[in-house]
Amino acid sequence: MWTEEVFNVKKPIIAMCHLLALPGDPGFDHEKGMDYVVEMARKDFLALQEGGVDAVMFSNEFSLPYLTDVKTETVAAMARIIGELMPLIKIPFGVNVLWDAKKSLDLAVATGAKFVREIFTGVYASDFGLWNTNVGETARHQHRIGAQGVKCLYNIVPEAAAYLAERSIESIAKSTVFNNQPDALCVSGLTAGSETDSEILKRVKDTVSSTVVFANTGVNPNNVCEQLTIADGAVVGTTFKYDGKFENHVDISRVESFMKIVKNFRSSL
Repeated sequence: MWTEEVFNVKKPIIAMCHLLALPGDPGFDHEKGMDYVVEMARKDFLALQEGGVDAVMFSNEFSLPYLTDVKTETVAAMARIIGELMPLIKIPFGVNVLWDAKKSLDLAVATGAKFVREIFTGVYASDFGLWNTNVGETARHQHRIGAQGVKCLYNIVPEAAAYLAERSIESIAKSTVFNNQPDALCVSGLTAGSETDSEILKRVKDTVSSTVVFANTGVNPNNVCEQLTIADGAVVGTTFKYDGKFENHVDISRVESFMKIVKNFRSSL
């Protein structure tokens, strides 16, 4: 699988580096400014990298409530942060501009990210309103900007949203792979930190066995071995934070203990 070439391991763990609210976001701290955002991103990133994760994905997780047509200032701020961290980055990294697939690809090209994760397909009723996509245009945009080498992780169970059509997860997985040839599918819980349903994860993997499938939310020390038995890897964010709380910063001791479990699991493969 391509994951072994990009991440140099089987069953990779992609850690989330959640950026604080950025200029233009309701939660942005104007007094502390961008220097503080950069410093906190540096602190979290180093805790993840030194804790032993296989890759990191930078996302504007605290740009709540999210947009589906992200503004230029958000992408510019994310590019600045990643640019300042670049001399420190020793592991593969990806980006996720929530929730805008084209701008995620733009940021990937600007920073040299290896992968993006986004909602590329489908129409949803969501907390952010009617959520539509245009995967044909996104795919053509990817080629126009020279991002053909960027791996695309398709989230097929979007957080805080429901598919408008009455379709089974198997049919969604099968048609998404047939029509779009994604590099990977991501299966999520309801929100960041919510456990991915192992049964749904298995149904997806069984349906598209030759496609990479990631457990996308809620992976923790208690379920990681079960999840990795089914999935080809996992995206992990909240469990790495102090007290396992979404709003906190990264606790390197939690990262180290989690990755010890993962490495022991991988040694038996």
